[in-house]
Amino acid sequence: MTSTLPTTSTGTPARVLVCRGCGAEYPLIAQHACYECFGPLEVGYDAAALARVTRAQIEAGPANIWRYAPLLPAGQDPAARVSLDPGLTPLVPAPRLGAELGISAPLWVKDDSANPTHSFKDRVVSVALTAAKGLGFTRFACASTGNLANSVAAHGARAGVPSIVFIPADLELGKVVTTAVYDGELVAVDGSYDDVNRLCGELVETDEFADTAFVNVNVRPYYAEGSKTLGYEVAEQLGWRIPEQVVIPMASGELLTKVDKAFAELVEIGLVDAPANGWRVFGAQSAGCNPIAAALHAGTDVITPVRPTGIAKSLNIGDPAAGAYALEAVRRTGGWMDFADDDEIRDGIRRLARTAGVFAETAGGVTVAVLAKLVASGRLDPTRETVVYNTGEGLKTLDAVAGAAGPTHRVRPSLRAARDAGLLG
Repeated sequence: MTSTLPTTSTGTPARVLVCRGCGAEYPLIAQHACYECFGPLEVGYDAAALARVTRAQIEAGPANIWRYAPLLPAGQDPAARVSLDPGLTPLVPAPRLGAELGISAPLWVKDDSANPTHSFKDRVVSVALTAAKGLGFTRFACASTGNLANSVAAHGARAGVPSIVFIPADLELGKVVTTAVYDGELVAVDGSYDDVNRLCGELVETDEFADTAFVNVNVRPYYAEGSKTLGYEVAEQLGWRIPEQVVIPMASGELLTKVDKAFAELVEIGLVDAPANGWRVFGAQSAGCNPIAAALHAGTDVITPVRPTGIAKSLNIGDPAAGAYALEAVRRTGGWMDFADDDEIRDGIRRLARTAGVFAETAGGVTVAVLAKLVASGRLDPTRETVVYNTGEGLKTLDAVAGAAGPTHRVRPSLRAARDAGLLG
């Protein structure tokens, strides 16, 4: 596919693709790696176009991610969007969780389980596939640990475009069913997510897949930009200010880097002021797949790939593409990373549900468990406003807590039985 994303007629502020490694520039095409140094590409913008965006313009927009279209690479024309219209998910106050952990400042949960397919992936997929449509692709695809597969299949169904998604064969049943129900092609691969991703990287180079947009391979630069809306929204929902601390789950590390980038862009174009002491970014991983956090703890820039284990399968990327950039963001902002084992993840899921009424999938359990560790270790300041990100719905990973969550009583259908069980005091 050699088409270039249209710019003159769409009003996009995007101008080029830029290598994160060497700074080389490329047209807005379907390309994810630099030909010079093999570094990852990201979207570069017209600074003057971004600077013209106002709060009023955003607030007058639709109640979804497309209110931020003036800051995104695609989607300025509503008729050209491929979208489930995700976004403007709840920012939930969590004072009881904060009190339980010893956090005295405001604590919030950004709950992205409220998106159409119940994860933050709807944001990135809507942006990526809108760009893919502009580039002329006629089939949608991805490599996925589950949530992305759900979203790509749903977007394809909504748009009437064929989809083919690739997943590890041992994925949670809930995520398999919630992908298969959209009736696209679903390919289970005998291997880890990293094996699935390598296969997709090979397929995208074949003639048979020349018309196929793999959202996290050949159109990845546009896909990654969708994550910025999680930063934009939090700032807007807080009254156009940036929280002093954020805790974000990490798989590839891209979500963390893009939330940080969103905050920086908002400050640069004058839509918000930075907190007096700046903001601090914290990352959360599963102990069964923690190559980014392990590198930080070891004081190195070298991220050693691992073979993932554990229940947090949505975070099981053993060779994280954006790991080095996540390290840079955390170090630059004075944050930290930590990880949680399976029992801690289960406790995190139940703690969040018990104190905030939010039922998170395993990734959310990781984030809450790591939040507790960061407070206990003194790494996170309990007197500074903090936002934690829940990226998916607990109904997708019921097995994680099914053994410990169930009826507290079982009684016969009679008043006497209820009294005998202690239900009447």
